[in-house]
Amino acid sequence: MLPHFVQHHRGQARPESVVAGKTWRITLLTSALVRLEYAPEGQFEDRPSSFAVNRDFEVPEFTVHHANGGAEVVTDWLRIVYDGEPFSANGLSVAVTGGASEYDGVWRYGVPPRSNLGGTARTLDEADGAIPLEPGIVSQVGFGVVDDSHSPLLLDDGWYEARRGGAMDLYFFGYGLDYRQALRDFYRLTGPTPLLPRHALGNWWSRYHAYSDAELRTLIGDFERRDLPFSILVLDMDWHLTDIPARFGSGWTGYTWNRDLFPDPRGFLKWVHDQGYEVTANVHPADGVRAFEEGYIAVCERLGLDPSTEDPVLFDPTHPEFMDAYFDVLHRRLEEDGIDFWWIDWQSGPYSRRRGIDPLWVLNHYHFLDSGRDGRRPLTFSRYAGPGSHRYPIGFSGDTLITWDSLAFQPYFTATAANIGYGWWSHDIGGHMFGYRDDELATRWLQLGVFSPVNRLHSGANRFSGKEPWKFPQPYEGVMEEALRLRARLVPYLHTMNHRASFEGIPLVVPMYHEHPREPEAYEVPNQFLFGSELLVAPITSPASTTTRHGSVTAWLPEGTWLDVFTGLVYDGGRQVTMHRDIHSLPVLAKAGGIVPLDGAGGPGSETPIARRDVGTNPESLELLVFAGEDGRFTLLEDDGRGTGADPAQWARTTVVLDTAEGTITVGPAEGNLEVVPAHRDITLTLVGFGDPSDLRARVGGERVDPAVDTNPTTGRTHVHLRRVPADAAVEVRSDGLRELRQRDTESLVRELLNAAHIGYTDKALMYDIVIQDPVLAPARLQAVGADADVLSALTEVVAARRP
Repeated sequence: MLPHFVQHHRGQARPESVVAGKTWRITLLTSALVRLEYAPEGQFEDRPSSFAVNRDFEVPEFTVHHANGGAEVVTDWLRIVYDGEPFSANGLSVAVTGGASEYDGVWRYGVPPRSNLGGTARTLDEADGAIPLEPGIVSQVGFGVVDDSHSPLLLDDGWYEARRGGAMDLYFFGYGLDYRQALRDFYRLTGPTPLLPRHALGNWWSRYHAYSDAELRTLIGDFERRDLPFSILVLDMDWHLTDIPARFGSGWTGYTWNRDLFPDPRGFLKWVHDQGYEVTANVHPADGVRAFEEGYIAVCERLGLDPSTEDPVLFDPTHPEFMDAYFDVLHRRLEEDGIDFWWIDWQSGPYSRRRGIDPLWVLNHYHFLDSGRDGRRPLTFSRYAGPGSHRYPIGFSGDTLITWDSLAFQPYFTATAANIGYGWWSHDIGGHMFGYRDDELATRWLQLGVFSPVNRLHSGANRFSGKEPWKFPQPYEGVMEEALRLRARLVPYLHTMNHRASFEGIPLVVPMYHEHPREPEAYEVPNQFLFGSELLVAPITSPASTTTRHGSVTAWLPEGTWLDVFTGLVYDGGRQVTMHRDIHSLPVLAKAGGIVPLDGAGGPGSETPIARRDVGTNPESLELLVFAGEDGRFTLLEDDGRGTGADPAQWARTTVVLDTAEGTITVGPAEGNLEVVPAHRDITLTLVGFGDPSDLRARVGGERVDPAVDTNPTTGRTHVHLRRVPADAAVEVRSDGLRELRQRDTESLVRELLNAAHIGYTDKALMYDIVIQDPVLAPARLQAVGADADVLSALTEVVAARRP
């Protein structure tokens, strides 16, 4: 095996954690996580598996009572009762008795789980709406189980081995309603989510289309002229030869450039890199290496085969010599041309020459390790291959249909994957195939993409299905362009959450119940999710009302105060709210005191700074969105992009603090490895929901400065512009207005809603007067005069955003 395939895991648990009989073994990893094994021949497995790579946990406290060949084991969280016989519903049970659970949940072996909150699925191929999900590790009754009986075992030399048949190997997660702790210990057992390269967090361009290099140069030039920031270019399968002689089979598998389309691949890819893009190329490996391929002879020589026979070199993921050649010969030559990482598009099922070995897992495992050779930050793009697949990001969710039903399922699908630790799904944003043209659908899908783990626009080969924004009429074109710019500007926030996912075990996107497990309403909004530490997103996934011309979604706001990122409207939490948005925005709310860093600082009077395409580097300017209402603290994390990023000494940290009692915002100074950040930065503080900033004062490095300050009287946003701030200098902004929380001008929102509504002008005037005269009584009076239900709901949202 290639040397970079060798890993070092700690598969063996501490002996003091083990309770065992001749044919069974119970291993207490934590008070709430237990491994349950039954081996008829008494041969237990201590090697790491594709799921469990670390079993070396501290020994928890527990008691044991042996009886009749079995045992009763009790921890602070669990009561395990086992009769010592082959696992059965009568003979093996685990009760969740402690911890954070309100339930006395009892699991019995073989009994279908109740109230499991779901995990994820291998693919959304051809899905038109909801599909069944595999189970996750958490449930409302307090437990989840992962069956690891059939997964491959990882060997010390970098290869793997299939399991012996007949043994049972289960992991019981009994954390009650403490979903966050369950996930943290899941990652301890299975390995952390790797840190993504920063450029992967920007916008991806993808299309199943036989592009030529000239077309792609034109496309990238169009993106440049329109200030549309993409950071990754995806080459679907037509980069290689697909029209091949019939005697070789289909053209889905290929490793030879189509030089009719790409006469100079190396020169083209150098040009793409010079434009600031990384490149991934699609590979369908199932058909192996055939005689027409440019790499065929070299692969045959590596494997000791006779190329004169023109026999195909069969794809065999169970053969280590083949896998070495697959990477070191076949892919290496293409990477030398300029391919940065691979889109592994395995569509051929879980079958291989060795029972129990799924080729998809093999491809994901070794492609990821291979991409990280020579100290590079590894990255792959492939389908989900079961629990433990979070170690091989990024996930490709498959070819969905272009329908509202497909869009409506994706937020739930994405967030629920956190229940099995899978945090980096990449969907075909906008849908891949079939379906229908709907400009609103395409726009709402892209807005969801901005607030998804990965934003990869994609479409099929149909000439009418392209996702270029300029193929849509206004206002959709403009909204799509702004969405793409916003995604690129979010990268500082996303990369900090990237660090959080890798080192704290909290995925970027999680369901509401992860943070609010005891609130029944958190389970009633399956499409709503938390987007990092600061934001809550309730995407709009259904068509707009024909009356209001606004889309709507019923959201649940936890207790506290929430501010809409786009409208600035302030809401009281602890309730459900039906939110209405025109096509220009969707409900994205920050908690009071929230702080969100963005790439790019606008100058005086600038509401929309230009977004950089080169999101892989740390920016020279920052905009910090700061939301009123509570104290807040956020630490921006940045690194040099090399290696795994696991060494905190290589990070730079810039902490932003809002102190409402003092009326101050402080920024920095940056700490840690200052070599990875610019020596000076422009910084714009954008203040949302605060009081009058007219007395605002600022200091940089202790010295008084006079920043440019501008306030939008309609939205109430104030921008404080500071130029060339040294990285090692602290910024302090002080104002009595920072002590206050103030609702934005709602009259302008009422005017906008009524202006857009398709109702009679007399009705509009009447409704406006009712709302302006007495906002508190307006909902009841509007209902009394027979206001249209959708208009009534939209106006009620605005006037009742805060309780009187």
